[in-house]
Amino acid sequence: MLPDRPTKLVPPVLAKMAAWCVCLILVGVVVYIFAMIIARLTFVALPVAIALLLTALLFPLTHRLRQAGMRPIYATWVTMLIALAVLVGTGWLVGARASEEFPNLVEQVQTTARDVQEWLITGPLHLQQAQITAYVDEIAQVVNAQRQAITTTVLSAGAVAFEVLASIVLLLFVTFFLLKDGDRIWAWILRGFGDVAPRVDRAGRAAWTTLSHYVQGTVAVAAVHGVIMGIVLAGMGVPLWAPLAVLIFFASFIPIVGIFFAGTVATLVTLGAKGLVLALVFLGVLIVEQQLENHVLQPLIVGRALNFHPLAIILVLAVGGILAGIAGAAVAVPVAAVIYRALPELRHQQPALPPPPPRPIPDEGNVPDGDPGDGPRAAPAEDERSVNRE
Repeated sequence: MLPDRPTKLVPPVLAKMAAWCVCLILVGVVVYIFAMIIARLTFVALPVAIALLLTALLFPLTHRLRQAGMRPIYATWVTMLIALAVLVGTGWLVGARASEEFPNLVEQVQTTARDVQEWLITGPLHLQQAQITAYVDEIAQVVNAQRQAITTTVLSAGAVAFEVLASIVLLLFVTFFLLKDGDRIWAWILRGFGDVAPRVDRAGRAAWTTLSHYVQGTVAVAAVHGVIMGIVLAGMGVPLWAPLAVLIFFASFIPIVGIFFAGTVATLVTLGAKGLVLALVFLGVLIVEQQLENHVLQPLIVGRALNFHPLAIILVLAVGGILAGIAGAAVAVPVAAVIYRALPELRHQQPALPPPPPRPIPDEGNVPDGDPGDGPRAAPAEDERSVNRE
């Protein structure tokens, strides 16, 4: 036994702080190693993460088909085919509108550029043509200086096209088997946790419920946002309104940052195609609709699964973006929500069931002859046995 004198020299508060620091350092090391492993296995980790999100979105349809009497394999195939049809239809609509309206957009941007140039000369700024030409030349020089970097990026993107295709195939396979055998896979995982399997099961179910509500609610909110902005753009006659609406829909999956990026792109396209007035009108509609989404749709639809403060969302997005770029920012919020909901279930121990009450011992004198009772029947009297033998 060690003497207590060295421990008495340290105040209890400092000892507790030291213990907490050691625990936090160990947790930080484990998290860092885990993050490095995921970073090395991005080719596998990212498709699996997206597959989990797709499974949470599509599983209600598969579950309804199963309840209707369809076999799991057929319900999964029907769900996958419906999702593929929606994606192909959306891609065809976006591609057709883009190929049809892009030349018109170029002409409108050129007309707007000439109008802006004329306003800079004849307007309150009274710029000279030489100054405007100098500004245009500077912009052209910047673009030419970055041409090499742009070309290198395009070539590198073409080099990883095969990896992207392989990731998509892996994503489809993982989504298919999660939809078909998700419950069996989860039961197989639980068998490896032994006595703590009930806690892990409760934590996993809480995490899955949170993820499902978050994904379904976010898709609903993003769909409303994209449809409203698409109607506004189409009503203004802005070219490429369908691709812009789809961009706004997908950007809505990244809280705060995504809508800022998509809104900026849509506003610039509106400015180049329709001028400053309609661009300001669109920007005002976007801000109003975004505020309604943040204060009405998000609390009603997504708030039941995710109740984070905006500051927490910003910090989570920053950490996810630093660790894994755009993909990390996209999955950072649902991952944080899942961990936040699962940890309490892991710490909570389900109370043991109370012991059953003792069974009362019946009085032998009150047990009727025809009642089987709880004990052996009394032996018949000697005269009764003799009568029976006779």
